Amino acid sequence: MSTAVIVDRARGPTTRGHARMADAPHSFDLHAAFRDHGGVLLGFTINALRDRALAEDCVQETFLRAWRARDRFDPAKAGERTWLFAIARNVIADALRARDRLPRTSADDASAADVDVAAETPDPLTGLGLTEALALLPDEQRDAIIAIHLTGYSYAEFSARCGVPVATLRTRVFYGLRAVRGHLDESGGARD
Repeated sequence: MSTAVIVDRARGPTTRGHARMADAPHSFDLHAAFRDHGGVLLGFTINALRDRALAEDCVQETFLRAWRARDRFDPAKAGERTWLFAIARNVIADALRARDRLPRTSADDASAADVDVAAETPDPLTGLGLTEALALLPDEQRDAIIAIHLTGYSYAEFSARCGVPVATLRTRVFYGLRAVRGHLDESGGARD
């Protein structure tokens, strides 16, 4: 997926047939935003949807919505990355709702089993807030949290692997987890 495709879709028709990039306000540069945040958003959506093709469509829709709402972007309220992740979260929620509306192809006698499986299947939006919170962290904090809490390295093992003192790693994890908790509390990302 290239920025040219996103820009062409975002431009939409005008009296001459196409809008120009010069029509965009100076506060939001689509090409720079895609270059800086496109890969991270793609990883975020793949993680949330577990479907690469749908995730690519969601990233494209995210930048399309961002382009259309570029006049409402206010760098004083939030950073560009935060704004794009908020849009992506809404696009992902829309995609999940649309996917749930699709008819299931199963036998009638298996429908009772599907109800039991659906009751046991976790809501994919549950982890979305945590994934978003981790994505918003600085790389050093995110890497330390993932290595220590998700991968299972001890502080000493990860320190030897990355060459950073244990005390520094503990500080990064502490402040990173505090930021994650704050983000989850703000956005209501911790669902029960």
